[in-house]
This record gives sequence, structure tokens and C-alpha cells, in this order.
Amino acid sequence: MVTTIVGLPPPFSFLPEPMSQPALLIIDMINTFEFEGGASLARGAEDAARRIAGLRRRWQEAGAPVIFVNDNFMRWQADFRELVAVSAHDGMRGAAVARTLQPGPDDYFVLKPKHSAFLSTPLDVLLAKLGVKQLVLTGVAADSCILATSQDAHMREFQVRVPRDCVAAITQARKERAPAVMRDGWNVDVRASRGLRP
Repeated sequence: MVTTIVGLPPPFSFLPEPMSQPALLIIDMINTFEFEGGASLARGAEDAARRIAGLRRRWQEAGAPVIFVNDNFMRWQADFRELVAVSAHDGMRGAAVARTLQPGPDDYFVLKPKHSAFLSTPLDVLLAKLGVKQLVLTGVAADSCILATSQDAHMREFQVRVPRDCVAAITQARKERAPAVMRDGWNVDVRASRGLRP
């Protein structure tokens, strides 16, 4: 079983040997969606979550890394487990998404302070330790955190794929526009997730 020093239990475990499979990044899907435009974003995220869950199963079956990258919306006074518990609580807008994508013991997680998953986070170090050169980015919002992360990944010379059916935005127009920017701007593969495997 693959274990982690930055993910969920067990504690005091070690990173596995470097691997060549792409990493699946699940960005900002552990979320209360309690903000302006959050209700609309949550609806789109629920659709995306079902497809992301399918990708995650394929990644787990292949032993490839799954990394949750998340804003700490509780002002840095909570760890990732608490974020999951709060988001999955009955009555939260993000409950269905958090339950669909419930992180497991073999998953990694990284907390981020801003839009990009790379900005002021240990993600670069983790990916290097795992020997990852390819990234599949999923989550929210397509025109914000996914867009920023994809550009930063491109500048770091990762191969990047953003399956367009595994992202969401506050409006459909924004969801459609962001993948086109990534495709045309830095050659991101934005084909849908059907058939995508590590």
C-alpha cells in the first residue's frame, strides 16, 4: 500500500519510490461553496465530481498518485481532515461533492493560500519526490484556480491535461472559455475524460 507524509493517515509513513504515472490533482473540490456565486458553482461541481470520482478509481487501480489541492477556507486554523468534515456536513452546499470525493488514506493533500496550486505550497517538492512529469487537473473554478495552476504547470514544463467535463465554473460561458484559453495559450489537452487513464 502506498502511504504518504503529507496526506491522510497512517502517520509517520514515507513517500513511495518515484513513479512515471501522471498525478491526478483535485483542486478546491472540498469546499462549503458559501460565497457569492457558490450555489451555481456547487451545482456544476456536483456534475464534475461524478466524473472526477471515475478518474480517481482508475488512478487508484493503477497505483497512480491522487493529490487534493485545497484552499484553507477556515483561515488556516484547521487541517485538511477538518475541512473535509465541515464541507461534508449535512446542510452544506458542498456536502454532495465532499462525500462523492471523500479522501482516502492513500491520497495526498496540499493546502494553498492563493489560486495556483504551486504558489507558496510544497507541491513542486511532492511531485519531484513522486517522479511525476504529467498532471491531470480537475476541480474548480475552471477560469480561476484551474487556469492559474495550468499556466504554472506549463511554465514548469509539466505535460498538462484538463478534461473539460471534470471542471466547473460559476457560469457555463466561463466554464467553456477557460479550457479554450488553456488549449490555445499553452497547448493544454482539454479533451473530455472518457477513456482517460494513467
